[in-house]
Amino acid sequence: MRVQRSLSDKIFLVLKGIAMGLANKIPGVSGGVVAFVAGFYEEFIYSFKRVNKTAFKFLLAGRFKSFYQYINGPFLSLLILGIIISFFSISKLLDFLLTRYEIQVWACFFGMIIGSIYYINKDFEGEWTKTSRTALVIGTLVGVSISFFDPATENSNLFFVFICGIISVSGMTLPGLSGSFIMMLMGNYVLLLVDSVNSLYDSIADILVGDFSFINDPTRIHLLKVLVLFTLGSLTGLVTFSNLLSYLIKHYKKVTYASILGFIIGSLGVVWPWKYNVYATQNGKFLLDRNGNQIIATYKRYLPELTADTYWAIFYVIVGVLLVLGLEWYGAKTRKL
Repeated sequence: MRVQRSLSDKIFLVLKGIAMGLANKIPGVSGGVVAFVAGFYEEFIYSFKRVNKTAFKFLLAGRFKSFYQYINGPFLSLLILGIIISFFSISKLLDFLLTRYEIQVWACFFGMIIGSIYYINKDFEGEWTKTSRTALVIGTLVGVSISFFDPATENSNLFFVFICGIISVSGMTLPGLSGSFIMMLMGNYVLLLVDSVNSLYDSIADILVGDFSFINDPTRIHLLKVLVLFTLGSLTGLVTFSNLLSYLIKHYKKVTYASILGFIIGSLGVVWPWKYNVYATQNGKFLLDRNGNQIIATYKRYLPELTADTYWAIFYVIVGVLLVLGLEWYGAKTRKL
């Protein structure tokens, strides 16, 4: 599914990658929703489907250009560039906004999910069947059930970490299922997305100054092993889910999209703006990230009172809806050109 892109299309694809990276960072928000609404979900899935034995034959034979073209490299490289830019820059702004304007940010996300539901539902005008309605209900129930699970305790077993990696990519491949929130429920959000990443940063910093003493640190080495297994699991899950979803989209597109719509509806409980944080603790002490901020373990939701802050939050819900509708309008306009 390779397409020719103009310079403006390439820039917007990087921006979409940035948006996808931001969404994947937030527990409860799915990067797959961004891909779906922005109109590149199917190309995203089919591109990763191409990471197969044929691609590896090109790679092992040294035919790097053939490998790059076969996996739709021009698309994936721009998208991944945006995700990397998001991770190292824009996400810092999001961290700041979540600290200062938490309810408003969650309200905007809530509105974007509502807008996404409207966008996807448009594809079903006059085409809802009994099977697709059943898939919608099942998807919604799964999404709602996940949002009310209690998080498990941390488990650093390397096989379990590999399984966590496979499941963590759900936020990219299945719109409505947040990979980072799933990691919270599995008890390994701090271990996989904070501690292991910190160990990599620290190790790189030590190597740059010529300090290799961390090799004799069993805790550091174990965390690096955790990061490697988690990464391998994520890549395995991404390729596996992409092949599965491409098959489902090809043969059962309406049922698959109905299920995805159900997942997204169910995720509304996770991004509900009015909630308070339950912070992660270990040995009676709050766990902190690299910036010294307390790490969130889960959330408890509540119904708001009708105050000025609540009305402002509702305003930002509307802003979120309009952002998605604006993105849809832009996508429809560019497709006609």
